[in-house]
Amino acid sequence: MPLTDYRTLGRSGLVVSPLALGTMTFGQGRWGADEETSREIFDAYLDEGGNFIDTADVYSGGESERLVGRFLREGGTRDRVVLATKYGFNAGSSPLETDGDARANPLAGGSGTRNLRRAVDASLARLGTDYIDLYWMHVWDGITPAEEIVEAMGNLVRQGKILHYALSDMPAWFAARVAGIAEARGVPGPVAIQVEYSLVARGVEEEHIPAAIASHMGVVPWSPLAGGFLTGKYRRDTANTEGRLSGANPFGDSKFTERNWDILDTLRDVAGEVDASPAQVALSWTLTRPGIAATIVGARGPEQLHTNLGALDFHLADSQIDRLNAASTPAAGFTGGLASAGLRSALFGGHDVRGWIG
Repeated sequence: MPLTDYRTLGRSGLVVSPLALGTMTFGQGRWGADEETSREIFDAYLDEGGNFIDTADVYSGGESERLVGRFLREGGTRDRVVLATKYGFNAGSSPLETDGDARANPLAGGSGTRNLRRAVDASLARLGTDYIDLYWMHVWDGITPAEEIVEAMGNLVRQGKILHYALSDMPAWFAARVAGIAEARGVPGPVAIQVEYSLVARGVEEEHIPAAIASHMGVVPWSPLAGGFLTGKYRRDTANTEGRLSGANPFGDSKFTERNWDILDTLRDVAGEVDASPAQVALSWTLTRPGIAATIVGARGPEQLHTNLGALDFHLADSQIDRLNAASTPAAGFTGGLASAGLRSALFGGHDVRGWIG
């Protein structure tokens, strides 16, 4: 399965590679790559046939967007790339003094129309392009109603500033509502959702992924390697002093649980059987899952990128997928219990009736 094994993103005409290049590492920072290294990563991905670039306005304070835009212009490759970026986090502009504390302007953040208009124009300028292929709501703010998202995003599509839009880090009910409102009105709707998803983070299987499938949206996992945990470089019997999960990080020490160590043991066993790295097997596994359109992979250098792309060079046997699934199956919540085979058997007179999505 090479990067040129293209597929559509949800029910849209947007054709993307199975592995998207995440550019959160582009730009200086704790986990960042300088401009030269970022350019090498970018060129290596395109040289392999990749066409799906994912960035955001807040990555490296906007430097990721500026670098991506520069690489596209200098390489003359804008027309062969699906360019995705995001909005929602506060830009930190126009600080206000309140009770002696410097606070950012609340109008420069959130999911609403006001910030959306500001953010998209700023991203277009940094990227040096006149349109964005895929525009993500980076995170739902808990305030902006679905109707406003549909109207504001639809206006951007009609203006030609964006071609498609999608939703990241939101409740499943909200994604389904946005899609439902758009369908009822006959206007552009979201084509994808982006959520944390990996062997050790499968909670979204209960509601988010079924909602996406039912609403014809593709699923694009972020952190498919669980912040590096699934690379296998961390071990339960040693101090975890190096790598992204050491020190201050978005996950804290939440990945270092007995359940996750057991999952990693199974992952290592399967990796040995297929002569691949644990990271490659973890990435390959995500592409076997229902609803997954593409998986985001990042890299700190070309070598790490090529290692990650190696996930496309082999296929897992059904028995190996079953073992990984069994080791990582999360405890069912309320909705998962409703979908259980036991309940279906009770409802259908002892028969295990299967629905069209499982």
